[in-house]
Amino acid sequence: MQFLDQPPRFLFFTGKGGVGKTSIACATAIQLAENGKHVLLVSTDPASNVGQVFGISIGNHITAVPAVPNLAALEIDPQAAAQVYRDRIVGPVRGILPDDVVRGIEEQLSGACTTEIAAFDEFTALLIDSPVTDDYDHIIFDTAPTGHTIRLLQLPGAWSGFLEEGKGDASCLGPLSGLEKQREQYKAAVDALADGKRTRLILVARAQQSTLREVARTHEELAGIGLKQQYLVINGILPKIEAETDRLAAAIYQREQSSLNAIPEVLKQLPRDLVALKAFDLVGLDALRQLLIDSPYQVHEVSDLLVEVSKQSLSQLVDGIAKEGHGLVMTMGKGGVGKTTIAAAVAVELASRGLPVHLTTSDPAAHLSGTLSGSLDNLTVSRIDPHEETERYRQNVLDSKGAQLDAHGRALLEEDLRSPCTEEIAVFQAFSRIIREAGKKFVVMDTAPTGHTLLLLDATGAYHREVARQMDKAHLHYTTPMMQLQDPKQTKILIVTLAEKTPVLEAANLQEDLRRAGIEPWAWVINNSIAATKTTSALLHQRALNELVEINTVAKQLAKRYALVPMLQDEPVGVERLHELASG
Repeated sequence: MQFLDQPPRFLFFTGKGGVGKTSIACATAIQLAENGKHVLLVSTDPASNVGQVFGISIGNHITAVPAVPNLAALEIDPQAAAQVYRDRIVGPVRGILPDDVVRGIEEQLSGACTTEIAAFDEFTALLIDSPVTDDYDHIIFDTAPTGHTIRLLQLPGAWSGFLEEGKGDASCLGPLSGLEKQREQYKAAVDALADGKRTRLILVARAQQSTLREVARTHEELAGIGLKQQYLVINGILPKIEAETDRLAAAIYQREQSSLNAIPEVLKQLPRDLVALKAFDLVGLDALRQLLIDSPYQVHEVSDLLVEVSKQSLSQLVDGIAKEGHGLVMTMGKGGVGKTTIAAAVAVELASRGLPVHLTTSDPAAHLSGTLSGSLDNLTVSRIDPHEETERYRQNVLDSKGAQLDAHGRALLEEDLRSPCTEEIAVFQAFSRIIREAGKKFVVMDTAPTGHTLLLLDATGAYHREVARQMDKAHLHYTTPMMQLQDPKQTKILIVTLAEKTPVLEAANLQEDLRRAGIEPWAWVINNSIAATKTTSALLHQRALNELVEINTVAKQLAKRYALVPMLQDEPVGVERLHELASG
């Protein structure tokens, strides 16, 4: 593998959700550790599953991996990091300032902005020389899906610039109060990220046109902030031999080869590695050791009928959704499971029944227009663009609050609005604005991958608590976005997953997170199932057999209702194919 030739100290694995970043990062960590290097594997994904891959509990502290000498792992938990951050700021004033003042500071530190800063604080600490990291030859970062990662890697420069330009008078004083001390740490992080001798970025992709286009955008954005030492790994490529006797396998193979032949020009210059699709789930040390090597797979006799699986279709779920005549439908789940496709298919099916539908996304890396590839009566499409929403929010604040300020006050306000925290507020406001439409029509929202979505829900919860505190005192009636999400008559959450161990485990964890927030998922959608097809490919057949365990787990233990969506020969792109997917 070229990306492992003379590896520098810092290795970042990033890419669209579901492409195999975690598996390849873990396999790399094992290989380096077994070659005698001391390795720290770090997950910056708010929905990390590194612990699940190794079968151990890791969490927000450095933990040795018992089965692999020289290897330790760390999952940066945003919530735990935020609590440590709050304690560090509030602890010194507790018992000194009045209780109501301390409570006010704690409330100020309860939002998503503080959560992001705290996680970012831990991330940058790993990029500088310190007693915590001195013993490691390599630090490997398994990052969140693309949009979240770009923001994370932009933050050292963003916060450094903000602190350099600012005078420390921002209204976001709670979260910012701990940042001034970190100025040198952030500068050192910027220097480490931009140094090709210390940092290498590995872009992980699948042989799919949409994924490769996104990787090309990621390549250019990260090169623009100084991360120019980049490699490309294309994962999960179906071997040619599988295409010789099976129509489904032949269609997949042809699709992948066409995507590779049409790879974006900016990616052609990068060193490239290809990793073959495996017949086994990438969980456990034995599987991970085989991932980066060409190894034969065991061929089982292909039966005529795998098993009788659920015949419930996506259309039957839409029947239940359509009864109300309006409402909010949100697809949630791990990156790469097909949330965008399922959201688009549900929207197309509702619109084809003559119902007004607004299809939107909160995923920074999503492109609904490419999935729809056309238009349909009764259907409007939009996207919550963080950059556009932030600029709109800034302008609105300057036009309203800033209009009454003198030149000095306006300058302070403009300084405040340059804080990266502003984006979190702007995106939440856009989210709230769109879901209000669900009182009159259907709003179908394709959300960001799990971790990013949970941060958005964290902001929603913080806003709810603040509104409740003020309105309850005044004895006024109110409805917050969180209350709308908690009402099953107004909101239906579809958890989208694949019939694989890690996506199902993560989906189950997401369901528990939602339930703790008082939100009950309405249904599960098992997408892209090979077990729901009649494949005769030996490799795909083995993967289908593996799926049956996970389908049974969802059906009998996790979901109140679910639909099984088969893997299709043709990609479900365009209104016609989306309609077929939903009604099939």
